Amino acid sequence: MTTRHHANQETPMPATNPTDAPFLRPVRDEADQAAPPAHLRTHWTADELMAMEFTPPVWAVPGIICEGVNLLCGPPKVGKSWASLGLGLAVAAGAQAFDAIPVDGGPVLYLALEDTPRRLQSRMGKILGGQPAPAALTLATACPQIGQGGDEAIAGWLDRNPDARMVVIDVFAKIRGAAPMGASAYEADYAAVGAIKRLADAYAVPFVLVHHVRKAGSEDFLAEVSGTNGIAGAADATLVLKRARGQADGVLHVTGRDVDENEYALSFNPASGVWTLLDGPAEEHQTTDTRAAILRCLRANPGSGPRAIAQATGLGEPNVKATCRRMLADGQLTADGKGRYDLPDGT
Repeated sequence: MTTRHHANQETPMPATNPTDAPFLRPVRDEADQAAPPAHLRTHWTADELMAMEFTPPVWAVPGIICEGVNLLCGPPKVGKSWASLGLGLAVAAGAQAFDAIPVDGGPVLYLALEDTPRRLQSRMGKILGGQPAPAALTLATACPQIGQGGDEAIAGWLDRNPDARMVVIDVFAKIRGAAPMGASAYEADYAAVGAIKRLADAYAVPFVLVHHVRKAGSEDFLAEVSGTNGIAGAADATLVLKRARGQADGVLHVTGRDVDENEYALSFNPASGVWTLLDGPAEEHQTTDTRAAILRCLRANPGSGPRAIAQATGLGEPNVKATCRRMLADGQLTADGKGRYDLPDGT
């Protein structure tokens, strides 16, 4: 794999206190440290810009997670940490993200700032399912905040891993630096993400910041990101993971500067801790309302088949068939062997 070099890259200095970040080790000699940063060109004529050749953007997960800052948001306990750890393992091993998307392998830094080594070991054991753990994944449970040594610590790791594929910070609130004096809430949020974006841009590496959403929902998933609009505004992409309580299926909403706005249907397996990409458009798998409609129909018309359910509810018959199969597997329905469904006894 080729090493990435950007002409506009500023070279961060190594951390001054390596004990604060155990994944950091100094990598430059004094001559390197004394070298002044290169002049950064920030303007061109239109014809000059059109004549320039740029290296393709780095994708940790093609079509979903690109270089720059990617917010991965969701409510508490929805499975954000399982998703981010699974992505870290997949990218480090060069396996398949979400059990479906092939990714290029390479070094990954995972800052699990709310976890213990024991919990990380337990979760990785579930996700790996007996497969060997990738040596390319570096895990750390502590890191200084940005502006207090954290950015230098991450830069030190990136310097030692010039072919890095991704950095994951779980959670963003644990590493964001102090707000600038006199800054508004919007300005503080924008500056906090902007500080990490400068690091991501300098190294052309995808960063994933795990973050929360507001308690109140919204039709616009961007409006659900916790904090002011400055957080999503400063990020390059925003991913919001939604899953109804008690449901295995969820939807990953994605939008950003370099990614196409899209929705991806995912299924979570609590036994393995694995999020799996489902076939077909997301609306076919947003089953909270679909399941409720099927249950209401079967209470009124027990022993109905998919066609009768579809006609009674207005749902598409393929969607009803697929949903009934999953509900049967989840114990929400019973079947008579002839394609007719009913509610379990006592429901």
